[in-house]
This record gives sequence, C-alpha cells and structure tokens, in this order.
Amino acid sequence: MKKRLGIIGGGQLGMMITEAAQNLNDEISEITVLDPTENCPASQAGAKQIIGDFKDEFAILKLAEQSDIITYEIESGNTDVLSKLKAEIEPSPSTLSIIQDKLSQKKFLSENGLPVSQFYEITSLDDLREKIKELGLPVLLKSRRDAYDGRGNFKISSSDEIEKAYQHFDGKSLMVEKFVDFKMEVSVIAARNTRGEIATYPLVENIHEDNILKITIAPARVSDNVIRNAGEIAKKTMQVLNGAGVFGIEMFVDQDSKILINEIAPRVHNSGHHTLQSCKTSQFEQHLRAILGLNLGSTDLVHKTVMCNILGPHEFEGKYKPVQIEKDGVYLKMYGKDISKPQRKLGHFNVVDLNNSKDTSELLKMADEIKNAVSIMPLS
Repeated sequence: MKKRLGIIGGGQLGMMITEAAQNLNDEISEITVLDPTENCPASQAGAKQIIGDFKDEFAILKLAEQSDIITYEIESGNTDVLSKLKAEIEPSPSTLSIIQDKLSQKKFLSENGLPVSQFYEITSLDDLREKIKELGLPVLLKSRRDAYDGRGNFKISSSDEIEKAYQHFDGKSLMVEKFVDFKMEVSVIAARNTRGEIATYPLVENIHEDNILKITIAPARVSDNVIRNAGEIAKKTMQVLNGAGVFGIEMFVDQDSKILINEIAPRVHNSGHHTLQSCKTSQFEQHLRAILGLNLGSTDLVHKTVMCNILGPHEFEGKYKPVQIEKDGVYLKMYGKDISKPQRKLGHFNVVDLNNSKDTSELLKMADEIKNAVSIMPLS
C-alpha cells in the first residue's frame, strides 16, 4: 500500500527528497512539507505545502493528518509534539531530541564509547573561565540549540576574548569544547532502514570557509586506515541511535590521524549531494528506502566527484540572474530560491569523472574554474 510522506522542512533537502520519490512511485502516493516560506523549494518539485513554523503545534498536527510517515530535513522540529503523534516518525523523536541539544549529543556519543573532543556544560562566565583553564586555549564556545552551518560557534583563542564570546550568546544555553587541531574535516553518510540494515557511503573530504561547506571531495584523500576507522565509527554510531533514515556524521581527522566525531545531522546532508551523480543510489533515495523499510540501495562510488556549493555573495541581497553551466561532466542544481542573501545556499554543482580517467586534482581544478565563472549577479 502506498504511503503518504510528510516532511518537516521544505528547503533544498526536501526538494531533492521529493524529486527522489519519483523513483519510488509504487511506494509513495504524495508528499506534503511543512515550511514557513511560501513556494518553498520542495513545493516547486511537486510537494504539497503547509505554510507554518517548524515548531508550530497546530501545523505539525495538520501535517500528521495528511501523512503516514513523517521525516525531516531540518533539526528544528518540536519533539514534544512529534513524540505524541500516531504517525510513524523516522528518525525517532527521541533521537532528534538528543541531536537538537549539542551537549546532549556529545554526552550520548561519549557514553556510548564514541570518540569526541573534551567538552563541558557552561553555566556562567566564571564557569567558562574555569573550564578554559582546564581545557587550555583555543576552545569552541557553542550554543546548545538551533545552530547549524557553524552558526552558534565562537572560537576563543585568547583570554581577552572570553567575556566577548560569552556575551555574544546573550543568555543562551552553552557548552564549550576543546578545539581540535585537525588536518582534515571528513564525513560519512550512513543509512539504516526500519529492519536494522545499515549501509555507509565512502568517506568524503570537506572544505569549509567561514564555517560553511564550500567543497566536498569524493572519495576523501586519506589513508586506508583512516577510511577503515571512520567507517567503523559511523557504523557504531548508527547502531546506538534510534530510528531509520540517512544521517550525516561529521568528523575531524587530527594531526595524528585520530578520528573524532564533530556533529551528527539526523537527515540527508550537504556533504552527500555528490551521491546524485557519483553513486548508484543517491542519499535522497536512500533516505526514502530506509524510512519505508525497503532494502537499502548500493552505496558504491561509481565516479570520483567534487561538489561545490553556490552561495549568495556578501555584496548584495535580492533577486538574482539565472545561473547556467554547460559543460560535459558538470551537473548544476539550483534550489529555486528567489532571493540571494550573503552566504545563503542557492545551489550546487557536481564535477564528475564520468570516464574514470581523471585524478582528484584535475577535478578540483575544473571545479575552481567553474566556481570563478559562476557569479550570482543582481537582477537589474
């Protein structure tokens, strides 16, 4: 029997989940998204839309009435309401609750023997000073909730910055963790279906600027030992978290090639966009397969790929000219967002080694040339 799917969030991730559902017409009858922005990206891809806040109880109840299964593309859902619904929810509200609070997430991972940087809860400015004495500088001060893409992080490198950092968060619940001197940021996209089957995609390398992902390189340029260790950590993480779906597991590789988990996203992930062309099964189709209880698809990497985000420039905010890229082996995906804002994710492109004849440095060079040629320009 076909299922009605509800998604909390209708941004670009919801859009690509909606598009992936076209491959599963025998399983899904319709998709409805809850999103505050009228004509959100997912609705442009064919999803019905309920306009409302992600945490609005009435809007969530309305979504539940129209859904057999509910999932999410953003961590901001109201877990108190979700936990009371009769609809099937994947991943589980209990997992979402753990991940929404960065301190709870770190405690959960640590208690389950998963590697994380040393961390503490912060209750006052004096408490922060004391914890920094123990951890040593630099540290990262973090908002425990409602922070992603680096928003809600403040790196403290000197004692002069401690009070400024604390005041920056204006009374929010905080945690602090020892800054990891990493040589690389990596991630694993992992999936588990409702029957407990687990699959992981190959490790990828991520390059961030201003705390926002700019480039993903698939596969990561690391040793076999790092690949093996990261895969084992990802599988163990999936074994201890409840619920089905795709998870993005962000990790650091430190200077000694030791792996530490940075954060976990209980949803499809920006660093998995390469799978649209690089793998037999995209992360978006995989997420649907997982929550529907279907067999998971192949995660084999078929083509080396470099993914680049297209971000709104700092220079302006407003409507912008259409972006076009016409080049063999380059796949452009724009998200249908009318307004450009500084650092807003407007789209991405994948540079794909279709003939398996290029090395990663060639793909990166191509990506850099395209990135420099693609400009977000005001619509005059």
